[in-house]
Amino acid sequence: MGTILLLSGPNLNLLGDRQPEVYGRATLDACVAVARGAAEAAGHDLEHVQSNHEGELVDALHAARGRCVAVVVNPGALTHYSYSLADALAAFDGVSVELHLSNPSAREEWRRRSVVAPYVTGTVAGFGPEGYRLAVEAAVACLG
Repeated sequence: MGTILLLSGPNLNLLGDRQPEVYGRATLDACVAVARGAAEAAGHDLEHVQSNHEGELVDALHAARGRCVAVVVNPGALTHYSYSLADALAAFDGVSVELHLSNPSAREEWRRRSVVAPYVTGTVAGFGPEGYRLAVEAAVACLG
């Protein structure tokens, strides 16, 4: 039916090792597999891009315009300061879902503001690796 782009921001390549008390033991590959399974169950393809470089994520969003039906983005720390990522999301004409493994609202003060939130359809946060399935299912539901 269409392609869903899954974007993973800085440090997410370290999932499973980095702060498991916050992010859990699941690897990024395991999270992507959960997302891919949800996409395929709904008849969609899933494309995944992970980068520790803001510009690469912006480029991936630009390339998704007119090609992908939805974007699920876990921006990592870019959530809180990346106006270029926010602008790229604003330029995407499909459904977009912000995703976080932890609940930023329950963490340090600086994590509680998302500069990308105004430019996404909705947010899934705090459900750990299961959030990847929930975010894809939310995107699919919004597609109608």
